[in-house]
Amino acid sequence: MDSLTPAPQADSAAAAPAARRRAAPKSARRRSREAAMQGLYEWLVAATPIGAIEAHMRELDGFGKCDLAHFDALLKGCIEQAAAIDATLVHHLDRAVARLSPVEHAVLMIGAFELQSCPEIPYRVAINEAVELAKSFGGTDGHKYVNGVLDKAAAALRPAEVQASRGRAR
Repeated sequence: MDSLTPAPQADSAAAAPAARRRAAPKSARRRSREAAMQGLYEWLVAATPIGAIEAHMRELDGFGKCDLAHFDALLKGCIEQAAAIDATLVHHLDRAVARLSPVEHAVLMIGAFELQSCPEIPYRVAINEAVELAKSFGGTDGHKYVNGVLDKAAAALRPAEVQASRGRAR
């Protein structure tokens, strides 16, 4: 992955909604999530050291528009806490962590990290941002899997917030 811009969609029917999503300016936080996801992908696939990943990500087009503090927190936090994050996720997966695609694994790690370590980010925002990452970078319908897993994880990690939100929705 050479930039923070996802590859264009192949068929024109699917490309129209994706193009509209990309047309809106991306927030600095979304850019930081995209860069962190790409860095985690590199770490998962090639076991690249974190310093090399950080250097590589900082060279990407558009990196200067990232929320640098959030990027650092995501990349370093997900790598340093990878075992704990995977231990949390495994309770909500229908397969072993090792059988996840590297993109889905990276996206789920970011979503779970934000649910665990970023209480200032509402759980629905953390889930939605992970779903958007999966839509942009993942396989067909991978975003549905990410949504289901993180929805279950949110109920376990932030029970009061989820319960309050679901109570208001009724």
